This record gives sequence, C-alpha cells and structure tokens, in this order.
Amino acid sequence: MEILWFAFAILTLAFILGPYVWRRRNALRLVAPGSPDAADPANYGFERQEELDVRIPGPDQDLMDALDNVRRTGQWKAASQLLAGTPREGERRWQRVQAFGGAAALELAAQPGAGAQWLKAWRLEAEQDPGGAQVHAELLVQQAWRQSGGVGSADHRIILEEAREACRKAALLSPQDPVPYITELAIARGLAYPEAEFVELWAKVVDRAPEHMGAHLAALHYWGAQWHGSREQADAFAHAAAARAPQGSLLAALPLFALRENQPDIVLSPGFYRGAVVTRAVEGALYAVHSARQDDPMVAHVRHLLLLFLVGMERWAEAMEQVRHVDGYVGALPWSEANDPAAVYAVYRAMAVAGYEANGGSPATLRP
Repeated sequence: MEILWFAFAILTLAFILGPYVWRRRNALRLVAPGSPDAADPANYGFERQEELDVRIPGPDQDLMDALDNVRRTGQWKAASQLLAGTPREGERRWQRVQAFGGAAALELAAQPGAGAQWLKAWRLEAEQDPGGAQVHAELLVQQAWRQSGGVGSADHRIILEEAREACRKAALLSPQDPVPYITELAIARGLAYPEAEFVELWAKVVDRAPEHMGAHLAALHYWGAQWHGSREQADAFAHAAAARAPQGSLLAALPLFALRENQPDIVLSPGFYRGAVVTRAVEGALYAVHSARQDDPMVAHVRHLLLLFLVGMERWAEAMEQVRHVDGYVGALPWSEANDPAAVYAVYRAMAVAGYEANGGSPATLRP
C-alpha cells in the first residue's frame, strides 16, 4: 500500500510540475539542486530558504526591532510605543498589529498557559492602551483559526466570540481607528455573519479607511465561494473596488486576488494562465504596483501574488522583477497558505530563475 501511495504522489507531482519541467519553446528543465546544470538563486544574491522571514511580506525594521525587544526582554512597552507612533488609518498599523498578535499566538502555542506574558501584562498595566487591546483581539483571531480544532468546532466558535467582544472593546478605546473593525472581518467570516450584518460592519471600515487594501483583502474572503458568497460576488466586489480606485491606489490589483480566491487548488491546464481573464488581472496588478508609492507596505503583497501568476504565464523577466523586490520575506499570500511558506516560495523562485536563464537572462542582466 505504501508503494501505491508513493506512486500516486509521484504522478500528482508530475501533473502539477509538468508544465514547468519541459518547455518545447525554451527548453526549460528543472533539475536537482546542486546539479551542474541547476540555476542557482544564490547567484542573484537571494536569501537561502532557511533564512526567509515568514512573519512579514516585506521589510519593516522598526517592527523587527520591537519584536526582538519584546522577545528578549518580555516587556511590552516597545510594542506599545511603536503602535502609538504608527498612523491609525494606514496599512502599516494593521500589519504591525497582526505581527504582534501572531508573535503572541506562536508563543502561546509553544508554551500553553505560559507564553506571551508580555501581552497579559500589557492589558493589565495599560488597560486603556488601544494598541494592546487591538493586539489582544488579533491574538484571539489567530488562535481561533490556527489552534482551535478547525472551522465549525465548538472551540473555534467560542474563541471567535471572545475575539468579537475584544474587538468591540478595542473600538471603544479608539473610535476612529479602522483596525478593530478590520480584525472583525475575519471573525465575521468564521462566525458566518448574515450578509446584512457583514455589510454594516464593512460600512464602518470604509467610513474610516475607504482605500485600505488589507481590509479589502479580508472582505474578499467573505464574498468568495469557499465562504459566504460566490465567484460572481467576489469578482463584483473586486472589480467595483478597482474601478473606483484613485490614481496610485493598489485596489487596482484586487481582481488578481479575486482570481486567486476563485482559483482551483491545483491548476493542471497551462491554458488557464493564457486566458484573457488572467492577463487582464495581471496587467491591472502590474499597473497598480508601478503607480503606487513604493513605500506602501501592501506593494509587497501584490508582488508576491504576481510572482505566482507570472511564473505560470512564463513571463520570466517580470517574475524575476518581483523576486528582486520581495526576496527575503514570505509572509504573504499565496505562500502563507502553505504549511511551509518558505519552501513553496523557494520553488517558484527557482522556476523564475530557471526560466529567466533559459531565455538568456543572467545575474548581470537583472536590474539592480
């Protein structure tokens, strides 16, 4: 029986990776790492797989310093000070709250009942601090989705109910801050808010941060067919947001995320990537990336997803451009959906390098 399962696994990999293993047009071949013929990402100065940071999508040194301080000292004040100095309506505050909540969740998973004492102290010693309240709510959301026994379980619902109450307390401490309402979007998905209740919650988000890309991505999950909407509703939501996006807004990339939301888990047909729908979504995302402020923390999210699609489309030079900008960090879709985000990202990076070199590219020709 074990031999049969092994054979099945090999066949499955052949179907998944087949389109990349042999290309008649450009003779692209994937070979074993270490082979003399292997394209080596290290030649481009890219990070080793084991050094890829799975916590965030792109660089944020202030956040890394604060996380290291909290971990090293067990004190919460560095986290509080960072959030206090981060504008409440921007993308960066939301990402930092997620990072602190994720760090606390990982500590508690490693040391149940004993981890994340810094967050407990934060809530006890600074009860009126909006940052601490927001991180606590995010911790509960991450615990519900990662460590509760799965969607539909009693523990999952209980923790999400607790998270909902934590979000409402956090909102009272900073009424115009969109973060507690964005956090609640994940709760709404898990607790299956009726559509009218979700629309009411979404109105509170839009009232405070109408162009918030992270909020739109969270809402997109609710409207997807895997949750409480449909393919058509997800597409309509994404395209409506893109259509009203002002110049320089990353919302123009939202249809690409909707495509990913509706995409089958495994795309066996290379024709999928050659269709007009995929091409339009990718071009919209590329336009959004090129016209947005390059210090926008959500640019990295768009580039990570573009890498996935550009490799599938065999647009190697453009795929390498995304790697050049995001390499070193893999805390974003689509990699974050995997059990080993760094490994999945490394496979796509290797394919981008191999395709680039098979078409005449080299480290010398990649733009610095």
